Amino acid sequence: MATATPVTDQELEELSPFELSLYLEKRINESPDQVSPLLNAGRGNPNWTAPTPREAFFLLGQFATTETLVAGSELTAGMIQEKGGRTKRFETFLAQHPSKGADFLKKIWYSDNNHLGLNKEEWLTKMLDHIIGDNYPHPVRCLTACEKPIKDYLDQELFAQQKIPFDIFAVEGGTAGICYTFDTLTNNFLLNKGDKIALMLPTFAPYVEIPELPKYQFDVIKINAKQTVLDGKMSYQFPDSQINKLRDPAIKAVFVVNPSNPTANAICQPTIDLIKEIVTTDNQDLMILTDDVYGTFVPDFTSLFAELPYNTACIYSYSKYFGATGWRVGTITVAQENLFDRLIAELPAEKRQKLAARYASLAADPSQITFIDRLVADSRDVALNHASGLSSPQQVMMALFSLYSLLDEGKAYKKEVMAVCHERERLLFHTLGLEEPLEELDTAYYCEINLENWIRKRYGKAFAEYIKEDWTITKVLTSLAEQEKLMLLKANAFGSAEWSIRVSLANLATNQYAEVGKRIINLTETIHNEWLTK
Repeated sequence: MATATPVTDQELEELSPFELSLYLEKRINESPDQVSPLLNAGRGNPNWTAPTPREAFFLLGQFATTETLVAGSELTAGMIQEKGGRTKRFETFLAQHPSKGADFLKKIWYSDNNHLGLNKEEWLTKMLDHIIGDNYPHPVRCLTACEKPIKDYLDQELFAQQKIPFDIFAVEGGTAGICYTFDTLTNNFLLNKGDKIALMLPTFAPYVEIPELPKYQFDVIKINAKQTVLDGKMSYQFPDSQINKLRDPAIKAVFVVNPSNPTANAICQPTIDLIKEIVTTDNQDLMILTDDVYGTFVPDFTSLFAELPYNTACIYSYSKYFGATGWRVGTITVAQENLFDRLIAELPAEKRQKLAARYASLAADPSQITFIDRLVADSRDVALNHASGLSSPQQVMMALFSLYSLLDEGKAYKKEVMAVCHERERLLFHTLGLEEPLEELDTAYYCEINLENWIRKRYGKAFAEYIKEDWTITKVLTSLAEQEKLMLLKANAFGSAEWSIRVSLANLATNQYAEVGKRIINLTETIHNEWLTK
């Protein structure tokens, strides 16, 4: 690990939450007198890994390798081709490798195959070829053998089985999906420099930062959630007065992480209904981009895409739910009938001519290229469209993750993951004396704690005012890291209050979350005692 270059207090204040966290982690690891183990609850990387679909992936890869040797040299082997006897060889291979991964592959193989989209023999041959990775991904948008399982998974987990006709583009995780979508919206004149857009806050910090980049410079309207009581429990929701800002037809697009990061709450149904009413009556051409990566942590989640498919593009990453941040796998979903295609078709002639020139190498009539296929082309600067697409082995992993979730074992996995997160939240909140949020809308993947409010309630108004005047949230987090060996993330860059912090409930052992609370209390007690003696 590189040495942490010393910086001034002012320079620390200017660091982003993630850069501050990285800097402090380096500084602490270099400390010679570290006694207590470092607890890094600032990272969003989960510490579970869904072993069954992974084991199935590696078994399938092992079988695919043996299939390349059926009629080839041991050194160079051959390609996956149609070969007689494969079904028997596959079934024998699974019988010879007893494991949960093999049992999972057997359930896929011996099922009625309604999630595969192909007959099972053709599906197996394609999957073996894809996992070997010896051919370019084709079709470039999403592999045929993977598309139906992924779509069925999204339908089940995010889209409430609405059966909306939609297309997907398999991408390198949610971050790639964000970048591709912003670029294609601007490349196709659907968003232009200086346009008015809305951000629903708090949100993933890059969503706040991207619109401010020189190539975008959007006029950003902030739609702020607030802590509220819903069904007798605490939740973060959007007041109607904030949502009603979307009635302005000058707002061309709205961007939302749902459920939110870091407040970790899904948008409640009355707010969704209000957005639907606004789109119907006042802002029919509102483009909606929803990032639903945390939707799988809510028992009965419904994406804005399911409610407003015509207006919405949905980004989803498998990273958090399956502990797959290193895999970089996700999707962009667009309905087959959508606003984006219509707006492109209605552009002025001059802009349509420019787009025809941009996409001329892809089709005789570039005007017929759909928005989602423009996303694919733009991801490789159009000229390399033929080499677009997520790598084939990554798409196989996505398909196996998806098929796993469609089985009973996947439902048990979902129940266990959610139980782990909520138990961690319970331990932390109990230690700090906080009330747990409304469970049915709470992912418990992160939690946001307003330190000012917590200090005011625990120690009184005078001490809270002292902290606000003499300290900053950066100074508090730096002291937590250096004195208590606890890493947390400041949340103001996410659009949260200045004194809010984000605690990840995903990446430490469950029994360590009570200790997280104790270390927050220890530092606060130290500062409080010093204040009392002044």
